[in-house]
Amino acid sequence: MHPTHLKLLKTFHPSRIIIAMLIGVAVVLLIFMRDFKPGTFDTLNFSFFSFLFIFLALLCMAARDIGYMIRIRVLSDNQLSWWQSFRIVMLWEFTSAITPSAIGGTSIAILFVTKEGISVGRSTSIVLATSFLDEMYFILLFPLLLIFVLPSDLFSTPNTTGNGINWTNEFFWFAIIGYSLKLAYVILVIYGMFFKPRAFKWLLLKVFKLPFLRRWRVGAAKAGDDMITSSLELKRKPFTFWIKSFMATFMSWTSRYLVINMLFLAFFVVNDHFLLYARQLVMWIMMLVSPTPGGSGFAEYIFSRYLAEFMPSSAVSIGALAVALAFLWRLITYYPYLIIGGFIIPGWIRSKFMHEKNN
Repeated sequence: MHPTHLKLLKTFHPSRIIIAMLIGVAVVLLIFMRDFKPGTFDTLNFSFFSFLFIFLALLCMAARDIGYMIRIRVLSDNQLSWWQSFRIVMLWEFTSAITPSAIGGTSIAILFVTKEGISVGRSTSIVLATSFLDEMYFILLFPLLLIFVLPSDLFSTPNTTGNGINWTNEFFWFAIIGYSLKLAYVILVIYGMFFKPRAFKWLLLKVFKLPFLRRWRVGAAKAGDDMITSSLELKRKPFTFWIKSFMATFMSWTSRYLVINMLFLAFFVVNDHFLLYARQLVMWIMMLVSPTPGGSGFAEYIFSRYLAEFMPSSAVSIGALAVALAFLWRLITYYPYLIIGGFIIPGWIRSKFMHEKNN
């Protein structure tokens, strides 16, 4: 079997799924036990409107996946069907859910697209363009947010004092590091994709000659080859192609952020929905630095600290309440991909790999 295929099967090992779920649940329980006080859930009054907004949160996640499906169809020039697009999105999200946030499922996504009947060259272009568009969303939106939201509001927490940026605030530094990594990635991709793909490969090989990076030099050479292939494919695309692709990307990410707005509306009155949206975008940038699978644990921690001030001040324990909502948020936005992927993957592997093995 091809080494890439073996890597894929290793990635899908059940132990990875179990570890990802256990980390998230363990962090939720630890923080919850630390912060829990009697009366914590008294402010969570389930009513008809609670279930209505939870249902709307689920619809937002569906809109997010539909946006991804539209984008991958646009990137493939509609060569992929709706079912194929759905399958690729679910497999990709599943892989992202069981690998660290800084790695994600991109390294294996090319194989997913190729196995759906797209050539290796075009699959490489589709995956690279997808990753590029995702990062462009953050690169463009983050500076725009700072025009409408004061940095002191964006990075403040209940324990923050003063009107300016608190330079000891860990959220500020998480965001700066995450944004810097994304910006560096986008600059390199733009340079390699649209200007000098061969120079990009040369630069990669030079960098990966360093002793502490040498073990990944083969992978860097492959990334350089992928960039050259993708450049030939993507430089010919019209401007409308990129507009449609980015609009689908905007739909996906914005729908994802609206999930939390809907969850909060299920139980509380939210006074500033735009600030809540802005905090989520920054939160996702922070999650880039997470070393855990799918951001498990780190995402729950950031949620419970960074969004706690949107909880009602009358709550007996805002910390425990935030953790409870964080868990509900992850139940909607994270665990479904583990379940759906778990159902899709066995049949997909049998149909795509067993036939190859028999031949």
